[in-house]
Amino acid sequence: MEKEQLEELYERIAELFEEGDYQSIRAIISELEPFDLSVICEELEEKRLPLFFRMMAKDVAAECFSNMSSELQELLIRKMSDTELKAMLDELFVDDTVDIIEEMPANVAARMLANSDPVTRAQINQILNYPKDSAGSIMTTEYVRLDKNMSVMDAFTRIRRVGTEKETIYTCYVTQSDRTLVGVVTAMDLMLAEPDTLISDLMETNVIFSTTDEDKSSVVKKFSDYGFLALPVVDKDNRLVGIVTVDDAIDVALDEATEDVEMMAGITPTDKPYLKAGVFSTWLARVPWLMLLMLSATFTGAIISAYEEALSHLVILTAFIPMLMGTAGNAGGQSSVTIIRALSLGDVVPGDILRILWKELRVSLLCGVSLAIVGFFKAIWLDGADTLVAMVVCLTLFATVVASKVVGCCFPVLIKKIGFDPAVVASPFITTVIDALALVVYFAVATALIPNL
Repeated sequence: MEKEQLEELYERIAELFEEGDYQSIRAIISELEPFDLSVICEELEEKRLPLFFRMMAKDVAAECFSNMSSELQELLIRKMSDTELKAMLDELFVDDTVDIIEEMPANVAARMLANSDPVTRAQINQILNYPKDSAGSIMTTEYVRLDKNMSVMDAFTRIRRVGTEKETIYTCYVTQSDRTLVGVVTAMDLMLAEPDTLISDLMETNVIFSTTDEDKSSVVKKFSDYGFLALPVVDKDNRLVGIVTVDDAIDVALDEATEDVEMMAGITPTDKPYLKAGVFSTWLARVPWLMLLMLSATFTGAIISAYEEALSHLVILTAFIPMLMGTAGNAGGQSSVTIIRALSLGDVVPGDILRILWKELRVSLLCGVSLAIVGFFKAIWLDGADTLVAMVVCLTLFATVVASKVVGCCFPVLIKKIGFDPAVVASPFITTVIDALALVVYFAVATALIPNL
C-alpha cells in the first residue's frame, strides 16, 4: 500500500481510538497485509500499540511482528505476558525468531528462549551458533522432507499434515533416513504427476545446495543465478539441516547493497532506517570518515605548498587545480565503483586483475584523449589561457585520467586479495591517492613545459 494511503489509515485509526470504536479498528486490521500493519504500528502512540496488536489474528500478528523495528519488538515483548509471548513465538518461523533474538537485549532474549518449546529452542540455539555471515545463520529448519520411496499421493498426505508449520511447501527435499540429501521435487512436479508415481522417479538428483559455513553473499548469488524459491543447506556430511528462502536472500542482498553504498560514501553502516537513527548515532557513523578525509588532505596541501613559488609566478595554473582534481577523482571513482560492484556480485575475482587492468587501460586511453581535447580548447576559449598553459592542462588531463582509472580498478582488487572489504577503501583511500597523483602530475608537466617556472 502507498505511504499516503497508510498515513490516511493511521489518522483514521487514531480517530477511532479516540471514539473507542474498536470494532471498526478490527475491520480495518482484517483488510490489511501484515507488512502494512507493521508500518502503522511504527506510528501509533505507545499506549495504544499493545491493544492494537492484540486485535490482530495470531498468524497475522506474528508476521506483523517480524516486520517491525527491533525497538518496537522489544517494547511489545515487555508489554506481553508469558502466555501471550509463547503464543506469538509458536506462530513465528524459526529464522524470524532468531533474527529477533539477535537484536534483543540479553534479558529479553533469555525470556524469549524460556517461552519457546524445547524443540524450537534447540533449533534456535543451533542457528545462533553458526557464524554471523554464514548460510547457517540465515536458514530456517522448517521445511518439507520426503522419502524417495513415497508415492505422489503419500507426499501430498504428508504435505497436508505438516505444511502449515513449514515456511514453504513449494519445494520439497528428498532425504534418506539419516537426512542425507538425495533429491528435490517441486509442488508443480507433484501436481502434474500420477498419484502412484514414486518420488524417486520425479526428483531432481543434481541438487544445488549451500553448506552451513558458506558465506551468505554466495548464497544470494545462487538465488540470483538459478532463480530459486528456496535453497537447501547441508552440513559437512551432506545432511540436510535447513533451507534458505528467497525472502531471506532478498533481505541479505538489500543489507549488503546498503552497506556497500554507505561504506563507499564514507559512512559507517547502520541497521536502522534513516528516520529511526538518532542524530548522535548518525554523527558517530559519519564523523570518523570525515575526519580521516580531512586529515588526508594534508598530503595534497603539502604538494601545493611545495610548488607555491611556481604558482606565484603563473597564477592561472591555480585556477585549473579544482577541475583536474575533480576529473581525476571522478575517473577513478567510476572504475573503483564498477569493480567493487563486480567483486560483490562475483562477476570478477582477484585472479582477473590482468584482464580488468587491460580493459580499464583501453577505456582510460579513450576517456583521456576525449577529455584532453575538450580541456585544451576550454582552457583557451573559456579560461583565457595561452597555448602553453592549455597544453599543460591537456596533457595533465590525459595522464591523470589514465592513472586514476588504473588505480581505481586495481586498488579494490588488491584489497580484496589481502582479505579486506574493498568498499571500505573506495572513498577515503582512493580519493586521497588520486588527488595527490593529479597534483604531482600537474606540477611535473607544468615544470617541464613552462620555462623559468
